[in-house]
Order: sequence, then structure tokens, then C-alpha cells
Amino acid sequence: MKMFLSLFVFIFILGAAQASEKSVYDFSWLDQDKEIYVLQNRKFRKDGRFYIGANGVKTLSGAFVDSYGVSLRAGYFFKEDWGVEFLYGKNSGDENDTAKGVKSQGTVPFYRKIDTYYGGLLTWSPFYAKINTFNQIFYYDWTFGAGLASVKTQDNRGKFDSIPSNALTSEDAVAGIWNIGFRFYLTQAWSLRFDFTGFHYNAEKTNRQGSSGAVSKSSTLNSTYDMGFGLNYSF
Repeated sequence: MKMFLSLFVFIFILGAAQASEKSVYDFSWLDQDKEIYVLQNRKFRKDGRFYIGANGVKTLSGAFVDSYGVSLRAGYFFKEDWGVEFLYGKNSGDENDTAKGVKSQGTVPFYRKIDTYYGGLLTWSPFYAKINTFNQIFYYDWTFGAGLASVKTQDNRGKFDSIPSNALTSEDAVAGIWNIGFRFYLTQAWSLRFDFTGFHYNAEKTNRQGSSGAVSKSSTLNSTYDMGFGLNYSF
């Protein structure tokens, strides 16, 4: 997570430093009567284009399960800065060493993971930039999105029943979702994609309370955060 935040801040600074297509640079160390105009036309346009893509995904939240998956995305930009995106994802994961350590102390850890999801977002892409490094220019877009998704979760609440069960319990929920994405262009059609996606939904949680081992169930807000990296194709 710390590595992602550092990368996010670094790219934010780079993006903020980029000029728009109408920017004017005033170099005070030159003749004061002269201005230098830097035209940064978008080399890669999105207006009126469809795209499809796929990401490999790692879930960053969840203390007791290491979860990985894949997300498929498709979208359309009806303006250069505005578009819609639809996504589908499938995750899988197993209990990690933290869960095993808790179990070794005689305690059962409760966990929940997202199994599948599908939904849609309204996307906004107000920032674009180019990086000149090693005598090569790289172009990228910075995109934000927000929307809704249907998620299917799995949890181990069966472990807390009067007759414990190893079977996972499935539950459906509606989640509010948001996405921060970067598209690094290779060509007009192909681009690398980096995404950070959040899911927020209500689901039932099971707790064993006190020495009596009484079980209570209540609905609580859950948050899941996924980081993905993949490839996009525009047409």
C-alpha cells in the first residue's frame, strides 16, 4: 500500500506539472518582452472511441485472505474528457499466514472476500501528460470514475454456527464503486493500464462475543480495494 501511495503522489506531481494545450510559459531569465508558447496537443484522442481491456488484479484489503483475480473492462468516450465504462471481475483467494497464525492461538478469524462483480461507471479524464525520458516521449491519461456494481461475496460465518461448517457462505450486495486509472499509450490503439478500484457495500458480519461464545449477527459497511495492471485496446 505504501508503495502504491508513493507512486500515486509521484504521478500526481508529474500530471499537475503538465501544461494545457493553451499554456504560456514565461521564462524570466530570457528577454522580458518575449514569451514562449508551448503547444501540448493531445497525440492520442479518446473522443468517439470504444475500448476493451483486461487487468490482473490483487486485493489490497483483507487481513486474513490473499486474493487475486482478473477484471474485464469495456467503455466508450462520448467526449474527450467524459465516458462510460462497464466492468466484470472474478477473484479467488485463500487464507494467508496471518489467518493461520490466529488459528494457532485457538481463535477463528472472520473474513469476507469479493468473489465476482459487475457494474458500470461514469468516467472523467480531465488530465493528460507526457513524460520525456531516455530521449523517448511517453503519453498518458489520468481518469476518475464512479458508479455502482453488483457484488457476490463469500465469508466463513459458518465457522461461528452452533455446528461449525467449513463451507463458505455467499451473499449478494450492491456496492458503490470508484476508480482511479492511468493509461500509458503505446500506440493509438494499444495502451498499458493501471487501476485502483474501491468497493463499498453493506453485508452481514458474524461475531463471537464473550466467554459464553454467544453469536451475534449484524450488517456493517465493508470496503475492498483492488489494484490492477493490464492492457487496453481502442477502436
